[in-house]
Amino acid sequence: MFAATLRGPAVDWFAISPILVLLGGALLLLVADALTPPWPKHSFALFTAATATAAGVLSVLQWQRVDEGGARTLIGDALVLDRPALWIAITICVAVLVCALITDDYLRREGIDGPELYALYLLAALGGVVMSAANDLIVLFLGLEILSIALYVMAASHRKRAESQEGGIKYFVLGGFSSAFFLYGIALIYGGAGSTNFGKIRVGLSPTLGSDRTNDALVLAGIALLLVGLAFKVAAVPFHFWTPDVYQGAPTPVTAFMASAGKAAAFGAMLRVLMEALPNWSDDYQPAVWGIAMLTLVVGSVMAVVQTNVKRMLAFSSVSHAGFILIGVEAAAHRPGAPMSGDGVSSVLMYLVIYAVLVIGTFAVVTAVGRTGDAATDLSGFRGLARNKPLLALAMTVLLLAQAGVPLTGGFIAKFGVISAAVDVHSYAIAITAMLSAVIAAFVYLRIMVSMWITDAEAGDDTRESVRVPALLWVTISSAVAFTLVVGMFPGWLVSLTP
Repeated sequence: MFAATLRGPAVDWFAISPILVLLGGALLLLVADALTPPWPKHSFALFTAATATAAGVLSVLQWQRVDEGGARTLIGDALVLDRPALWIAITICVAVLVCALITDDYLRREGIDGPELYALYLLAALGGVVMSAANDLIVLFLGLEILSIALYVMAASHRKRAESQEGGIKYFVLGGFSSAFFLYGIALIYGGAGSTNFGKIRVGLSPTLGSDRTNDALVLAGIALLLVGLAFKVAAVPFHFWTPDVYQGAPTPVTAFMASAGKAAAFGAMLRVLMEALPNWSDDYQPAVWGIAMLTLVVGSVMAVVQTNVKRMLAFSSVSHAGFILIGVEAAAHRPGAPMSGDGVSSVLMYLVIYAVLVIGTFAVVTAVGRTGDAATDLSGFRGLARNKPLLALAMTVLLLAQAGVPLTGGFIAKFGVISAAVDVHSYAIAITAMLSAVIAAFVYLRIMVSMWITDAEAGDDTRESVRVPALLWVTISSAVAFTLVVGMFPGWLVSLTP
């Protein structure tokens, strides 16, 4: 009787097709590998890249539907289909595609080739897409855990390196605490609003803070805990302590994935929660976002200067970039009336896609220079690279200049966008701090360039393992360089596409 009367929500299968493709690709990769003879060389990487491409193409097709019919919710208001969600999904799919290409030679070089890491890429991407499209705090938490668990395993996936195991366990323990904070925040928001659906939360908490209500403290505590959980995922100060150890210990292609797809998913979720569920409380969380952004900009840039390992340098650089993205979030908090729209949101989305390509290209070079066992990722490992691999050194130079925000590169367009958004809402202090932090961070990138181009060779350099750049790695690096130069010189097309 109960089964006969039970009615589930309507499902638009085409609208959730990118999620289904990512899930199906991960399952097929694991099952097919277990039941078939050994796959040919490059097969795992190419299959993963093809799956990510298919999911990305389906997201592009959804874009046309949203333009024609507008944004809408899916599966009983659990997910939302709009341009920001699709933009994040496309960014994540691009990250999976490119990271799969740089992973192929790395795994075979390390003697750990197999389908597991590729399947985890796809599952992590699945969680990230769900996070960016969530319209319910419970659904958001499920996506967050799918992404996080996959990242924990990937960080510790290099069983031959103690640093990988150490990074994985640190990430798991600290990530568990952040998830607990986030889940407790959900419980408090539910207690104050009576629902976990973003639309119902927005309506339930619509009165101003000055009204006579008894649950204000409950909601404020919930918002604070949600911010703690999300700030951990984006590596914002003071919740960034896991970043240098995990970035250094994880396999370099996994580090590239965490810095690109992981950050895009986390910031997509942050925008969704703050702009969609809690716009009426922006006066309360905006100062907190402002303070976190200021700390993240300064601490990330300063701590990067004192590092000697390039992966740790780029880890703190990633923290600094998170501060820049938070500038856009802070600017969006000044204009909460139109959820997921405005210059602040657009600047964040544009920064995410540009930074994703930049950081993957940069870590692709680090993958090659790191040699077997990621044993040469300190500055000495880059010494003399320009003499032995001038094209590789030139590509790294372009990518580092782009991360520094030099004009005529994509990094300049990204940083200009978020700083302009801050100036438009009169957040002059954070804009000035961002520009000063960019100057400090430029010294970090200069140190790497000096090591590649100027530092003299030392005894024993000739006996080091030579740097190999396979074809797929060259494709990744050259594509990243081309993208940042094209965006830097002709930014109009990307700016017009950004939601």
